[in-house]
Amino acid sequence: MKYTPKFAVITTALAASLAFTACTSQAATKDAPKEAPKVLTSIAERLVEEGYPGAIITRTSPDGTAETATAGTADLATDAPIPADGEVRIGSASKTFTAVVALQLVEEGLLELDRSVDTYLPGIIKGEGIDPKAITVRQLLQHTSGLPEFTDLVAKDTFGQRDAYRSTRDVLDLALERPADFPAGERHQYTNTNYIALGLIIERITQRPLAEQIHDRIVTPLDLKHTYLPDPGETGLRGEHPRGYHIDTDGELRDLTEYDTSWAAGAGAMVSTPAELNTFMKAVLDGELLEPAELDQMLTGIPTGDEENFPGATYGLGIESSELSAGTAWGHNGDIPGYQTRNAVAEDGTAVTITVTALPYAIYDGPQEEIFEGPQEELIALYSLTTDALEEALSTP
Repeated sequence: MKYTPKFAVITTALAASLAFTACTSQAATKDAPKEAPKVLTSIAERLVEEGYPGAIITRTSPDGTAETATAGTADLATDAPIPADGEVRIGSASKTFTAVVALQLVEEGLLELDRSVDTYLPGIIKGEGIDPKAITVRQLLQHTSGLPEFTDLVAKDTFGQRDAYRSTRDVLDLALERPADFPAGERHQYTNTNYIALGLIIERITQRPLAEQIHDRIVTPLDLKHTYLPDPGETGLRGEHPRGYHIDTDGELRDLTEYDTSWAAGAGAMVSTPAELNTFMKAVLDGELLEPAELDQMLTGIPTGDEENFPGATYGLGIESSELSAGTAWGHNGDIPGYQTRNAVAEDGTAVTITVTALPYAIYDGPQEEIFEGPQEELIALYSLTTDALEEALSTP
């Protein structure tokens, strides 16, 4: 679908996630989701039994009808109930929004997938082992650029830095203080820095904020009411929401709902609701937002290289595929302190989004020093819970 720019003239002059055809589903956002069948409620309750403060599961049928189950509490201090389709931070699911905007610019002839990043950000992408003329826009979208990760630098003391505002350029400069991980194009390695850079490219081309581009090109056409990239300095959630929780340096689970996520930008700072995220993902796969050529490019995936944990998984341009019992499914996972989101659209157009109100390592009972020392069996099992729940919700009537 071609986008008509808001302005008459547009010049031609963006991880780590501890790490799915469809009909239009706008009805999912216009009408309150229906009460879910017992199977979804049971899945949500099991997630809470494992230690998550709250869980929301929304399943949207091929005809756009949504049903939602919740479990746990929206607020550990008051034991308030979880709103049926409350706003949540969707983490790296933001990348699919950023990718759609980039591919719409490709449609409009303003961006070329196989041109170098230096074409669009001259003199900005640089550092040890980094050749900006060898890194293409496609490699940013598909995580094959070799650019280094930065998120560990802002996650060391999440509560101590919760009010810190970081411009997208500052975040990119922080990442580029590190050397390249490998030469451009050598392999796939998921890195948030790629989508930080993409956000800057989009803003340079359009000469408008990324948040505005996402709103005008995606949110407005799909009539989404609770989906947005926060404004600079915005730390809260605008609508009804469950509170998000994270672990502090003393190993205590604390409320982190108010949080400046500017560091994540187009890589992971967006807010949505489970039903609206389903609407968006279904619209992407149904071709409502992209022309067939660009959608085909988006869905041309490469192996992620983790056959042991995710057999058959591929990464396209801002979207992931997984081989589930319901067949090949497309979507994008999202982890950010306070919330974890898993979503998928199955081959028949059924979409599921699951959000829990803490990251797995925030509810991990083992020694905190083990979290970043390498894979721990119990921690891996916690990460598998939401993925397994997603498959069950997709495949069970």
